[in-house]
Amino acid sequence: MRKLPIYILIDTSGSMRGEPIEAVKTGLKALFKALQKDPYALETAHVSIITFDREARVLLPMTEVERASLPEMPELESSPTNLGEALELMCSRYDAEVAKSTRDAKGDWLPVAVIMTDGSPSDTQLFNSMCERLKSYRFSRIIGCAAGPKGRQEPLRLFCTDVVALETMDSNSFAQFWQWVSQAFARQSQTGNLAKEELPPPPPELNMTFFWSDVGGGAGPPTAAFLPWTGADKGHKSRLPPGNP
Repeated sequence: MRKLPIYILIDTSGSMRGEPIEAVKTGLKALFKALQKDPYALETAHVSIITFDREARVLLPMTEVERASLPEMPELESSPTNLGEALELMCSRYDAEVAKSTRDAKGDWLPVAVIMTDGSPSDTQLFNSMCERLKSYRFSRIIGCAAGPKGRQEPLRLFCTDVVALETMDSNSFAQFWQWVSQAFARQSQTGNLAKEELPPPPPELNMTFFWSDVGGGAGPPTAAFLPWTGADKGHKSRLPPGNP
């Protein structure tokens, strides 16, 4: 059976302490519950969670959604936001976990990824390197969420196909976001390729600020003229060509 790999990257730096991380936990549990009720997702969806702060770690290895449950989150403390390291770890897991098509058999469905952060990457050099490296990876969708008043959309736009902004970090906003994500995942589990599908309309709590899709059958990160992230607002929406199969 071809699986649908889902990668979820969660910022666990100190600024997420308190209500934000508790709301994330509640939202992830609701996401698992929703997918476990969907017959199409039960057949194909596999999920992995990567957390990142001063280091990136696999919190939940790639697991059939039917058996997936949320492990304990790491203790949150004041730390850098090493998003570049998290993207590097995701690519490493992609190489090990996503089956590619051969002449004799079809590989897995194109993966989908969700990244949630309330800041900007601290490991700027590695982050820029990973934005370039992501050109060679194919995802049906990479959804970025800039959470709260300090969440920076500009670095997410360098590699995400879609970026949403949460102006507030309360439990209701997070719940609406993860409910919307579960609808997107359920849609992909039915079609096999979310790149060919419109995302479900976001709820009012979500501000969709950036959208890109390669209708041709698989989106690479969305940049045509890569401009490195320096920590300053770029105000541009660059695009990448689709990656290789």
